[in-house]
Amino acid sequence: MEQVFAYIISLGAAVMMPVIFTVLGVCIGIKPGEALKSGLKVGVGFIGLSIVTALLTSALGPALNTVVDIYDLQLHVFDMGWPAAAAVAYNTAVGALIIPVCLGVNIVMLLTKTTRTVNIDLWNYWHFAFIGAVIYFASDSLAWGFFGAIICYIITLILADITAKKFQDFYKDMDGISIPQPFVAGFVPFAWAINKGLDKIPGISKLEIDAEGMKKKFGLLGEPLFLGVIVGIAIGCLTCSSWQEIVDKIPYILGLGIKMGAVMELIPRVTVLFIEGLKPISDATRSLIARKFKGADGLTIGMSPALVIGHPTTLVVSLLLIPVTLALAVLLPGNQFLPLASLAGMFYVFPLVLPFTRGSVFKTFVVGLVVMVLSLYMVTNISSWFTLAARDVYAATGDAAVAIPEGFSGGSLDFAGSPLCWIIFQCTENLKWIGSGLLVVVTMGMMWWNRVHIIRNQKAMIAKNSDRIQTTE
Repeated sequence: MEQVFAYIISLGAAVMMPVIFTVLGVCIGIKPGEALKSGLKVGVGFIGLSIVTALLTSALGPALNTVVDIYDLQLHVFDMGWPAAAAVAYNTAVGALIIPVCLGVNIVMLLTKTTRTVNIDLWNYWHFAFIGAVIYFASDSLAWGFFGAIICYIITLILADITAKKFQDFYKDMDGISIPQPFVAGFVPFAWAINKGLDKIPGISKLEIDAEGMKKKFGLLGEPLFLGVIVGIAIGCLTCSSWQEIVDKIPYILGLGIKMGAVMELIPRVTVLFIEGLKPISDATRSLIARKFKGADGLTIGMSPALVIGHPTTLVVSLLLIPVTLALAVLLPGNQFLPLASLAGMFYVFPLVLPFTRGSVFKTFVVGLVVMVLSLYMVTNISSWFTLAARDVYAATGDAAVAIPEGFSGGSLDFAGSPLCWIIFQCTENLKWIGSGLLVVVTMGMMWWNRVHIIRNQKAMIAKNSDRIQTTE
């Protein structure tokens, strides 16, 4: 089983999405050629996105490592990045079975009307395997590992349902799509609470400027492209220890600025491919549901947050938070995690934050700032257990990607820095049966609430359709 699903995952989203979309498209009534074309566009989108993020990592990584060396930043939790975290997650007993187990849970929840989301984002199932793997190594119990993974999966599906309408209203051409990715969903309560709090402060409404508003107000300075160039140049200057070195490295500094600007400009263009590929599928899905399930509260297709990370506000805030997060890592007392490899994942904090902040750059930045402070501490807190899992996987596989340098612990901002991951881990590991019981109660309560909400919407839609038919007659 482990080999089968390892093979599927190894194909990657770029290969599997055309297959999945072709099959799904034909099943819902789209012509095979059109379904294949949709899948190919999404696959190409994933390839384009991986190329752009690789550009960001390859340009920014060496520069940040140089900054660490110059200023002798001694933090002892080594940033392994999301590829290493995913490798750890999938190369454990939990990861070997996480896909069929979670798909089974999804089907049961659909049948019991406790979710409306069909989660086909298979590659991000590693997030559920990750929390399961960390709990598994901390408790030395496979049962506890699967318990944590399943709890995380159920909560994520419900959060995807709760945010689906808001997500679709905010982002264009996302009808019928939801985001059941736990790293992203874990920040929803913070987005809601901080946005509510900021709304109560007089004068904040005047600061509600989105990325388009920044362009109008600040002209060229408000463009993500230009901001990328400026931040890249600033980071390039930090790699120099003297004014003379800055002069000598002007070509490198300017080149780093252009590369950062290119990332800011290319990501939105790549995400257009996702939208073009998804639109025929989402339109056909809505049409099928309308024909076959009269009055049903429509199902949504759970997809990767990569679809929307090209939003201008996400780009601007992510870019501004990169140097701020580095400064926080050094200045916060008790933090031992220095994010370097994980910084490319900064974009994924905001896909479900923006619908609550309505794209406000200021509010989104505040949410991101609070989240980054908490995330640094959370990664530090569970780093010893992540290290235990990583070293076990390294011993079994010899995978250099999960090797941790001597004298360091391992960590990753991606999901190890998620409040959802941290809470589930603390409840199962430190509070044991009491914490686990609390998780069960909360999860069952959310399922019950979601079911009531789904059934109520179905009844309302049936009544609405009935009134429309009577009016027509």
